[in-house]
Amino acid sequence: MKIYRMLTEDDTSQFCHKVSEALSKGWELYGDPTYAFDHANGVMRCGQAVTKEINQAYSPDMKLGQQ
Repeated sequence: MKIYRMLTEDDTSQFCHKVSEALSKGWELYGDPTYAFDHANGVMRCGQAVTKEINQAYSPDMKLGQQ
């Protein structure tokens, strides 16, 4: 089955590291990245959806970042 995550972070190199780490763990990019102004915190935020095929049934209790 395919699982989905949305990675988000302030617009810093940390966002690129977060996406790179997910890719190194077998996640694949899904769609285009997003970029928006976070009015509450006064910073630009980035987002990138990723997906991954796994060999187990989905459960809402799954820790997706540990897959």
